[in-house]
Amino acid sequence: MSLRDRLCARIAAQGPISLADYMADCLLHPEFGYYTTGLPIGAAGDFITAPEISQMFGELIGLCLAQAWMDQGSPDRFTLAELGPGRGTLMADLLRATRGVPGFHDAADIFLIEASAPLAAQQRQALADHSVSHKAHVDALPDGPLFVVANEFFDALPIRQFTRAESHWRETQIGAQDGVLTLGLGPELPQPALADRLGDTRAGDVIEYAPFAAPIIDTLGSRIARHGGAGLIIDYGDWHSLGDTFQALQNHQPVDPLAEPGRADLTAHVDFEALAVAAPCPTTRLTPQGVFLERLGITQRAQALAAGLNGTALDRHIAAYRRLTHRDEMGNLFKVIGLFPKDSPPPPGLEI
Repeated sequence: MSLRDRLCARIAAQGPISLADYMADCLLHPEFGYYTTGLPIGAAGDFITAPEISQMFGELIGLCLAQAWMDQGSPDRFTLAELGPGRGTLMADLLRATRGVPGFHDAADIFLIEASAPLAAQQRQALADHSVSHKAHVDALPDGPLFVVANEFFDALPIRQFTRAESHWRETQIGAQDGVLTLGLGPELPQPALADRLGDTRAGDVIEYAPFAAPIIDTLGSRIARHGGAGLIIDYGDWHSLGDTFQALQNHQPVDPLAEPGRADLTAHVDFEALAVAAPCPTTRLTPQGVFLERLGITQRAQALAAGLNGTALDRHIAAYRRLTHRDEMGNLFKVIGLFPKDSPPPPGLEI
């Protein structure tokens, strides 16, 4: 029985399901889930992330967190964590770039938050020279100073999606007919969690929110507020949710998100405003990724690396730099927000 068959049987027995339920099954089902059964990242996968484009990305993230650590007095024991670490590339580049920072590696306990067993195996291989602990949830991170990065993590959290009716909301739901999954709208109902959005939307507007995002930010922000640290949230999205952004990628191309459950990456744009509101610690201004990386010195790093390259390798390096920073590519589509403790400076590259 395929995941589609299981979903159709569930819908037949219980009625239509929310997008959040659909995404959770498609991405994390123990037998058929996209992340739990495959290796989706990289040229041979369905999408490629910034750390896979160039080593510069992870290097600059590492130096940013190391500087934040020093700005807070270089605590002699801290948690260095990554949420959704992909193939381990970002953390590997981060650790290589910071190995010359006195005391940083000795003080760091490295944790990776990962739900995929195949990806966790790749991460262990990429980080074989380091002591790394895997956890399934952020709640399992130890108390103490926390320096954490989440790159393209929140976009994969299951979302609920609603269309504004006259005075209430209709939720996007997944139904089934003759073995085919379909999108539809549920009945018009009040949604207390969306009461504040009645004032800035009109009939027909679509908004989305990720139910699991706020608890995760609350956990991270609470540790940073109590013990110190810094957080970098990097993802595609914007400050205020408006519009249908639910999408699927397969072989680096957009596909019908209902066509092959469990075989495509399902994501939605991140509502950074919701993350900032949920954070129990100060947050920075939302900053385009390109601006953030330029402030951290990516141009100088790109020039230094280019000095040893020529021909095709140089062309690829220049293309990678452009892809990470240019406003028509990832530079403006992706945004960055930082978490930091009260009475401490924000992470380098970000402003309050």
